Amino acid sequence: MAENKDLIVVENLKKHFRTGSGFFKKRKAIYAVNGLNFTIRRKETLGLVGESGCGKSTTGETILQLYRPTEGKVLYGEQDLSKIGGGELRKYRRKMQIIFQDPFSSLDPRMTVGNIIGEALRIHKLGGNKKERLEKARELLNLVNLNPNYINRYPHEFSGGQRQRIGIARALAVTPEFIVCDEPISALDVSIQAQIVNLLEDLQNELGLTYLFIAHDLSMVRHISTRVAVMYLGKIVELTPRDDLYENAQHPYTKALLSAVPIPDPFIAKKSQAVLLKGDVANPMNPPKGCCFNTRCPQAETICTEIEPEYREIYPSHYCACHLVSA
Repeated sequence: MAENKDLIVVENLKKHFRTGSGFFKKRKAIYAVNGLNFTIRRKETLGLVGESGCGKSTTGETILQLYRPTEGKVLYGEQDLSKIGGGELRKYRRKMQIIFQDPFSSLDPRMTVGNIIGEALRIHKLGGNKKERLEKARELLNLVNLNPNYINRYPHEFSGGQRQRIGIARALAVTPEFIVCDEPISALDVSIQAQIVNLLEDLQNELGLTYLFIAHDLSMVRHISTRVAVMYLGKIVELTPRDDLYENAQHPYTKALLSAVPIPDPFIAKKSQAVLLKGDVANPMNPPKGCCFNTRCPQAETICTEIEPEYREIYPSHYCACHLVSA
């Protein structure tokens, strides 16, 4: 039987957060993730980009079941994660890990590096006794290019880049297949960002990992991703192979994001024209009718304010949700 090429399948995924309280006051919902459909293939990197607050991190955390979906499915292989819990879900938690955005707050300052990395081994009963867990921690530190003798140090003794390497080592401790990289370089110095991205690529090639790489830096996403999904206000508006996105973007929002990327060549930069968007991102508690982008789109027409565009394949492997784009 052929191996399923899709490791993660997301079907109509929604995550709504209820706000407010009171007996007579009607509680409202924040539509953080509002109907996503995509797949992540084995051993690929799917980049997920968009402005702050569009639902990228919530998407990753809902896939991992850190948030339970309001609606929809998350299939890991053949198993719908939204339908299981307890010990059965814990088996899948070993296969799925996350690298957090902030390496300063994601590590417990009261624990040594050896104990931070070994904690996952202890929880999942993988590491034997404490001595064996510390030996495994040394191996993992070496894997992420840190001195194995650092296991008795505390997080405050490391730089930001080193802390993020510790976070990566912690994620790798239980030998996962799938890792959500939740903006893992955004809190780091520019000089360190490339090192971390190169490390993630090397680990992927060596260990056969699958990534969901969440970011807002489009140049870095192009470097690491196989395909790229563009997200706006809880929805994916465009998804396509990496090079196709940068050379043949179709959605007005994608074009606006790409136009904001700095161009190092001053002569080319002078000829390029930035796409200026009006206003701010709409309130996720009250998303606009029709296309979620119509309040800011420079090309919006009447149909855009009345009917939600279909998310469809316009070219082979190129998906877009826009009335103004023809297949």
